[in-house]
Amino acid sequence: MNVVNENFDDKLAENGLTPLDAELDEALSEDASGDENVERGNWSGKLDFVLSCLSYAVGLGNVWRFPYLCYRNGGGAFLIPYAIMLFFTGLPLFFMELSFGQYASLGPIEVWKAAPLFQGIGYGMCMVSFFIGVYYNMIIAWAIYYMIASFSKVLPWGSCGNDWNTFACNKLSSTNCTAHNGTMMQNGTCLYVDDVDTATFLNLTSVSYKPKMPSDEYFHNYVLGISEGIDYIDGIRWELALCLFGSWVLVALCLWKGIKTSGKAVYFTALFPYVVLTILLVRGLTLPGASKGIHFYLSPDWKRLKEAKVWGDAAVQIFFSLSPCWGGLITLASYNKFNNNCYRDALVVSLANCLTSFYAGFVIFSIIGFMAHTLGVEVDQVADKGAGLAFVAYPEAMSQLPLPQLWSVLFFSMLVTLGMGTQFTIMQTVITTITDMFPQHFRKRKWIVVIGSSTVCFLLGLVLCSRAGMYLLQLIDSYAATWSVLIIGFTECVVISWVYGIDNFLANISSMLQKDIWPYMYWKIMWKYVTPVLILFILVFTWFDFSPLEYGGYDYPGWADGVGWCLSFASILCIPIVAFVKVYHEPGSTILSKLRRLIKPERSWGPALEKHQRLVMEQTQGFHDPASHRPMLISESELPLAKHHSRVNAMDFDSSHVFAHGNERLASESTF
Repeated sequence: MNVVNENFDDKLAENGLTPLDAELDEALSEDASGDENVERGNWSGKLDFVLSCLSYAVGLGNVWRFPYLCYRNGGGAFLIPYAIMLFFTGLPLFFMELSFGQYASLGPIEVWKAAPLFQGIGYGMCMVSFFIGVYYNMIIAWAIYYMIASFSKVLPWGSCGNDWNTFACNKLSSTNCTAHNGTMMQNGTCLYVDDVDTATFLNLTSVSYKPKMPSDEYFHNYVLGISEGIDYIDGIRWELALCLFGSWVLVALCLWKGIKTSGKAVYFTALFPYVVLTILLVRGLTLPGASKGIHFYLSPDWKRLKEAKVWGDAAVQIFFSLSPCWGGLITLASYNKFNNNCYRDALVVSLANCLTSFYAGFVIFSIIGFMAHTLGVEVDQVADKGAGLAFVAYPEAMSQLPLPQLWSVLFFSMLVTLGMGTQFTIMQTVITTITDMFPQHFRKRKWIVVIGSSTVCFLLGLVLCSRAGMYLLQLIDSYAATWSVLIIGFTECVVISWVYGIDNFLANISSMLQKDIWPYMYWKIMWKYVTPVLILFILVFTWFDFSPLEYGGYDYPGWADGVGWCLSFASILCIPIVAFVKVYHEPGSTILSKLRRLIKPERSWGPALEKHQRLVMEQTQGFHDPASHRPMLISESELPLAKHHSRVNAMDFDSSHVFAHGNERLASESTF
């Protein structure tokens, strides 16, 4: 009998069980609960996982950032670098994290039993998710506020003359005036250079108000009550605080029983946005000027492909659109059954995410084309991104349509569901991390962690409801998940490929899929060479593209940028700090001997269930491919043929190619 199987049988015997008893016990437990991993839980169905990944990846950025980048970087030509970066950076990282989490059924911290020295990567991921979770729900709260306001008889951002409006507010004529090189005066008249002499015109231009749309003043002056700068907090906007509380209640309710409740909620959060996008697209295409907007969105400018910035923007967008390195993908995959086809899921979700971004562009630019037609200006005069698109430009366009309340409710309900789908996984990452670290305390009482984490994030988010909330939100958004995520992603890719060993990792995937991944060399080259290099390219590009933070003409003080850099380095520093602590506590006489042990998998690393550990060993049967020297998946029918190729003595078989088992860490493929 194989020595590994004897070890399994001895372990069972110590607990008074036979192999048959263990298999029957596992089968009965699975039948009773519907879960393969009874202790930790699994998704109720495969579609729960796929829709959760889709809802996580497809977020607000797909609607308010990609269309803007597409038109700014050569229209349809931008799709070429975008697709290339998808297959060279986005998809490899996405698939890597799904496979990593599914193989061990562990969250982003505990999964680094594969290389304990680098467990700080997991802590860094969780810290990034925590930072994002605090401010992301504030954006959802704004959308809830607007959705409620949309039920009013007259949209409050549809006109000037309200208490929050200033002399700068002009509905349509102001943009038309400035588009034709005129200056809008305080009395509402448009002054052109031909009306007065040049010196007088320049003098009047310097003292005139910069015209603003009523939707702009409604958002900044009324909803946010925005202050002069980040220094002036000036109390809490309690209407926003109430919406923020409501959004956290929604999150807590949907995560109450973990993936069992969130897995059902995503059927709505993942699919409802597509219904709304389709309705808005059909309506938008019937509007005058829609074709002009879509033409502006798609018209290819092939010369732009020669510019490094276009490729840089494509790489940055695909990297942040799929949301790797936040810990969310590892978390979601950790609840899969061991033999789930995560390869297929990665392809489906990655492609669906990119197609959603492209589809959303038609919706956005059909409406923006209508707005430009109404104002009598070019499309680039009204095109915007981010909060400016979601809470200023698009609401202004909605106010011009018949039945504006209907379209406004649909649009903001879509933003709420898009945001919630992402927020569920962000918070699930934090919750899973805590329950994995303290399973004896919280695994059966997950609701305590849900309430506790939601309460803490709500209290921290109250400062974002202040008059300086927008400045603080922009600060966190700009620093908490940019540099840090890129460095974490690069480190993750290098550690899995070069320390844990890319052949070991590919063997793990093969054991889950029960067949070799295809094309094998493509994934090996991507993970080992191409993807890390491209992440470095994105990091360098982001560094050169960096500029001091500003918002709406307000330049942040130096101390604010300093706080931002602290946020960035807080998650990055987890990697060296945890490594130092690990080395300090590891027994051994020399630093080198400690490092050698810490870069090898822990003895508990591998599939969570014993039946899968046994299955993995039976699949390999101690055989190696003579050409590549990696473990071969051998079926019973192939066993006689395989004996003629390469027979490895069971006593010499290096099981760390599949999983670590025994009383000491086993050697893994490593460059150290």
